[in-house]
Amino acid sequence: MDLVSIIVIAIGLSMDSLAVSIVNGLMMPKLKFFNAVYIALFLAFFQAAMPVLGYLGGSLIENEIKSIDHWLAFVLLGFIGGKMIYEGMQTSDSIKINDEFKLSFSKLISQSIATSIDALAVGISFAFLEIEIFSAAFVIGVVTFLFSMIGLRMGKSIGIKIGGRMEIIGGLFLIGIGLKILIEHTLIT
Repeated sequence: MDLVSIIVIAIGLSMDSLAVSIVNGLMMPKLKFFNAVYIALFLAFFQAAMPVLGYLGGSLIENEIKSIDHWLAFVLLGFIGGKMIYEGMQTSDSIKINDEFKLSFSKLISQSIATSIDALAVGISFAFLEIEIFSAAFVIGVVTFLFSMIGLRMGKSIGIKIGGRMEIIGGLFLIGIGLKILIEHTLIT
C-alpha cells in the first residue's frame, strides 16, 4: 500500500478525533496551546497504537472486536455525552461559558479509546495485507494530531463567539458521534 493510501486511511480514522476535539475546544474557550497539544497527543497516540494492537492481534480477535467495536464506541461516547448534558443542566440558570471545565484524565482516555476503536480493525486488515505497521501507525498518529489541533482551535473559536451552556451542546455532539458510528456499522454493513 502506498503512502497516499495510508494518508487517506489516516484522514478517515481521524474524523472522530476531529469531532471530539471540536467539542473539547467548545468546552474550554480559554484552552492554552500546551494543553491543546497534550489533548491532541493523547488522541493521536491511541489512534496510532490501536492499529499496532490490531496488527499484532491479527485474526485471533478479528470477529470478536468487529462485532462489538461500534457498540463499545457508542456506549463510551454516549456515557460521556450524557454526563456532560447532565452536568450542563445542573449548573445555574445563568448562561455563561464554563471556565472551570476540566477535561479529566479518565474522560480523555475514554474519548481516546472511543475514537480509535475503528483503527484496531484497520490494524487487523493491515496484518492481512502485510503492510509495514509502524510506518503506517506513525502516519496515522501525525494526521490525527494535526486534525485534533485544528478541531480544538475550531471549537475554541466557536465557543468564544457563541457562549452559552457548552456542556449540553458538547454532550449532544458526542452522543451524535456515537450514534454515527453505531449506524455506520449496523445499517451500512
